[in-house]
Amino acid sequence: MPTPFARAPRRRLLLKLALLLLVLAVLVVGREWRWLDLLRLSWQECRTEPAARAAGVWLPDYRLALEVELAGLEEDETSGLTWNPQTGTLFTVTGKHPQLVELSPEGAVLRRIRLTGFSDPEGVEALGDGRLAIVDERRRLLALFRLPADADSFDLADAQRVDLGFADAGNKGFEGLGWDARTNRLLLALERPPALFGLAVSAEGAAGELQPLPGEGLPVRDLSSLTVDPRSGHFLLLSDESRLLVEFDREGRPLSFISLLGGFNGLGRGIKQAEGVAMDAAGNLYVVGEPNRFHVFRKTHP
Repeated sequence: MPTPFARAPRRRLLLKLALLLLVLAVLVVGREWRWLDLLRLSWQECRTEPAARAAGVWLPDYRLALEVELAGLEEDETSGLTWNPQTGTLFTVTGKHPQLVELSPEGAVLRRIRLTGFSDPEGVEALGDGRLAIVDERRRLLALFRLPADADSFDLADAQRVDLGFADAGNKGFEGLGWDARTNRLLLALERPPALFGLAVSAEGAAGELQPLPGEGLPVRDLSSLTVDPRSGHFLLLSDESRLLVEFDREGRPLSFISLLGGFNGLGRGIKQAEGVAMDAAGNLYVVGEPNRFHVFRKTHP
């Protein structure tokens, strides 16, 4: 019969195995539910000074105000979103059947523009001078153009085209676009590994080369879209895989975030595949998710 001294090493071994299994379970579950990302960003939020919160967007104050389906786009896979201040409307693109779609702030489909020559449009952005930009992930190019007010189709051949490189990116290339009015440059989000780049744009078109932008490790697994707050100039980065929208200051430091899981910020069932984000001059946030979900978030505190 084993003595108590003989049983002690066995107990310690079983305890170590149980602890190891617990750690592995936490890591697996944490990866699945993105808890580790949430903990890291929560720590950053706690360290943000009140003055920085007031000067920025401060996403914890936002709550879901509207959620609707974009009528007729069930089979089109919406991706990318931009607010056009000149028209007071939003634009998104669809990848499965290439289109540029104009939306009202309430999610009504106002116009569909057929895109010819595009392969996989993933992001769209309104520039300050009325031009639009579309990034085609599969062709790895950026198209800059002016859209006639009554257009129902647009051909890539009529746009200025910029080769973005990254020939080996495959289907994990550039997905998001944002317009930084303070520096007159387009911001481009690389899906994976997540990274931000800037491209100077003049009245004549794009100039120069892609320049990498700072970011503290970008605490997300991918980037699907981005937008720039027109008031503070802060960047809002959207991650489909991490189910997060994160605010960064202009030095690339994370300040605040929204979880896109159900139960956070007024979301019931969550946003499973968030593909586009935009912000208007009043600070209202718009998010589209595949295939055709449209969400509006508004700030609950002044």
